[in-house]
Amino acid sequence: MDSSSIWLTALVCVLLLWMVGAYNRLVALRNAIAASWAKVGDALRQRQAAADPLMAALREPMAAEQGALDAWQTACAEAARAATQMDSKPVVQAHAQAWAAAEAAQAAAASRVFALLEQHEAVRVRDDVATNALAWRDAMKRLGFARQLFNETAQPYNEAIAAFPTRLLVGLFRFGPAGRL
Repeated sequence: MDSSSIWLTALVCVLLLWMVGAYNRLVALRNAIAASWAKVGDALRQRQAAADPLMAALREPMAAEQGALDAWQTACAEAARAATQMDSKPVVQAHAQAWAAAEAAQAAAASRVFALLEQHEAVRVRDDVATNALAWRDAMKRLGFARQLFNETAQPYNEAIAAFPTRLLVGLFRFGPAGRL
């Protein structure tokens, strides 16, 4: 074996080791995004556990506001569908954008219902309504922190797939940018 073939073999080995290391790093970053989405999912389940009984408790006393309650229920269902998409692939940017849009619609509908609830003091102070409204607000705070964690986890992944020379592997292994919530 001459020196040029030794150098070529060494170069190929170094490139292969770099590729394996870069791939493993991207997979680890992608797995961290999935773990941070799990925290968002927990907050969403907690919020939905408060929303369902709250909507049921508000149906009768706020009968004149059925349009707002129906809009909130529809927005919650759409947000749940978008969250199910995110559960399957939390790194897909389109899924994150769809979830963020559904969440914005759901937040607007919920804001309207809570504003209407403020006008109905007799309903607002009922135990079942007050307890579930408080649980809703707590879940929303928790969701805000979970979304921030997701975004902070997605940022190093997005930076890694954009950095040279790692971006050379992105197309080869089909890594795509992660969305932001």
